[in-house]
Amino acid sequence: MSMAQQPLRAGVIGLGMMGRNHVRVWDESVPDVDLIAVADTDPSAVSAATAGRRARGHTDAGRMLAEEALDLVSIVAPTSLHCELTVAALEAGASVLVEKPIAATRDEGHRMVEAARASGRMLTVGHIERFNPAIRELKRRLAAGELGRVFQISATRLGPFPARIRDVGVVVDLAPHDIDVFRYLIGSEPIRLYAETEQRIHTEHEDLFNGIIKFANGVVGVLNINWLTPTKRRLLTVTGERGMYIADYIAQDLVFHASATSAGLQLSLALLAADQAVVDVSWYGEQPVQLSLGGAFHSRRLGIRASQVGDIAVARRGRRTQAERRALSLDLLRDPAFDALLTGASTFDELPEVMAQLSEGRLRAVCHTLTYDEG
Repeated sequence: MSMAQQPLRAGVIGLGMMGRNHVRVWDESVPDVDLIAVADTDPSAVSAATAGRRARGHTDAGRMLAEEALDLVSIVAPTSLHCELTVAALEAGASVLVEKPIAATRDEGHRMVEAARASGRMLTVGHIERFNPAIRELKRRLAAGELGRVFQISATRLGPFPARIRDVGVVVDLAPHDIDVFRYLIGSEPIRLYAETEQRIHTEHEDLFNGIIKFANGVVGVLNINWLTPTKRRLLTVTGERGMYIADYIAQDLVFHASATSAGLQLSLALLAADQAVVDVSWYGEQPVQLSLGGAFHSRRLGIRASQVGDIAVARRGRRTQAERRALSLDLLRDPAFDALLTGASTFDELPEVMAQLSEGRLRAVCHTLTYDEG
């Protein structure tokens, strides 16, 4: 920011759990932005959000918009209020980041888009899952063609019933995350949708949703979403001709499983040679081969998650000396739960020999500590 530029003036409307996150990020983490004001109809929420901060608090969002001359506003109110508040903020001259879903109905969404065009301001939706490190890395790998043709993309988004959400069901509150990520990853639009919903606990809206989406490029999407599961699960699976990627939104891990093809095995070995570990890869030829590598090894032997080693999006080994690698390899060989033989493969040039050993049954598994670049 130059000396002549002033920080952008930010405001937040809605101070529930997610709204408090917006307050914290605007106030503490984003450069060249000042959090000027917050608003919520609950005075105690306003007091809590402004405690220790310079931001002014309001219990009337309209008054905040009229008095504060804001450049940008986060709308983090209940979905049923998104349209009204977004249009008001745009008409007050602010650009708007509205949390997903954009609106409660299609008509309200169109009205918001038209208000943004008329005001000449920006309107964007907070699809936060696009910025999960595992999803960003998966996007990069799919764009590079590492999986070959993509056949299916599947999302599991399960968890207990959230008492704080009363105005919408899982279709509006949760499914937009995964539908947006589907479109983002495969670069195609839905052309057909088959779905079933059920209302089991929620008093007004559906709390279970299963859907199948056919995309224009032939990929099939599968959605499994509910508010009925005791524990939270957030997984995305992409299946293609060379294997399958599994992204864990919560752990921010990305795992590759090779398919039962030479192309799938070639990719898994290439990932290893490139210093990127592969977890629980299976390849079946005349001799069954199990590659238990990367994250599983770190979790068992070193007591840390694979995502804590190196790149957070992909399980990596971290660099070790030759003596350390030899010690780890011997440790693996002594472990009856890990049936492995050693190979000296460390470069792409040696991959054909490794594959030959695998196919001939001379090598049961590739130890990840050996595929290491001294440089």
